[in-house]
Amino acid sequence: MNLRQVVSALDDFASLSLAESWDNVGLLVEPSPPHTVNTLFLTTDLTEEVMEEAVQKKADLILSYHPPVFTPLKRVTWKTWKERLVVRALEHRIGIYSPHTAYDAIPHGVNNWLTKGLGACTSVPLHPSTAPSYPAEGTHRVEFCTDNTEHLDMVLSKLKDIQEISCLTTLPARVEGEEQTRVSLNCSQKALLEVVALLSQNSLLYHKTEILLLQKPLLPHTGMGRLCTLSEPVSLSDITERIKSHLKLPHIRLAVGVGKTLESPVKKAALCAGSGSSVLKGMEADLYLTGEMSHHDVLDAVANGISVILCEHSNTERGFLSELRDMLAIHLQNNINIIVSEKDRDPLQVA
Repeated sequence: MNLRQVVSALDDFASLSLAESWDNVGLLVEPSPPHTVNTLFLTTDLTEEVMEEAVQKKADLILSYHPPVFTPLKRVTWKTWKERLVVRALEHRIGIYSPHTAYDAIPHGVNNWLTKGLGACTSVPLHPSTAPSYPAEGTHRVEFCTDNTEHLDMVLSKLKDIQEISCLTTLPARVEGEEQTRVSLNCSQKALLEVVALLSQNSLLYHKTEILLLQKPLLPHTGMGRLCTLSEPVSLSDITERIKSHLKLPHIRLAVGVGKTLESPVKKAALCAGSGSSVLKGMEADLYLTGEMSHHDVLDAVANGISVILCEHSNTERGFLSELRDMLAIHLQNNINIIVSEKDRDPLQVA
């Protein structure tokens, strides 16, 4: 498959529109075309050690969950390690693609995989994602009624001259016992100003006008974080062991909520892979599960009787790569070889 075909398939697997606005996702490094992808290499973090592994394994495209290029590069030299990653990638004709928070949001993504560490449970996103577009054209709907047919024809004629107006319809309506005509239209924010200016020229029309802000619909099972309800309550000590087993970790960090013990039951758990402070903050649960949180956010949670499990940032994400490999193999119809890095690891360890 050529690079553009693979990138298109990856974008289809998880729409980049689901990524957070601050994120840097998609194709970050592109070798000159044509570029054929025979081997896709998966990693959580693209370090120099992992890059050398990708070179040795003759990768044509690296999917790095965390974007190795995040802040803009002013130059590409051999001076800093992130610049060297770009140099090495281009020297060896290796593309770099990052999905990051798009994979956090999708129903079959990182957070869904992390919920499996809790045991049998149901889950919903903590912060649901919205569709990339409105259900109809425009951001606002404008509606008004009138019984003046002659004046209405003039207004409709002027409305049709305004750009970025759609779904302009007229329907018969009965208002306070009188036969009238209801006008409805969708428009952009820019067009709304022109519509309001036109209607304000007739105070009777203007005072009968309703302006509705259209909302993008929520996407089912999609969004940041997960609120999980366990099928059966489990003690905090047991849930800790389950998580360690799922993440294949000998140690985790645990803060026990005020008034709770290791034997306290856990029925609801709020989780977020990676750094979860902003996503978990204020959520009602028995347990917060994430990679890292600030000291003061942990204190806040504990003071509210919520226990906190921290596993280090990338440890809550790395295990997903094996599952991702299998899903992408099906999605790409087994047309390319997909391998998971053996050198990728969390930079922190217990000494």
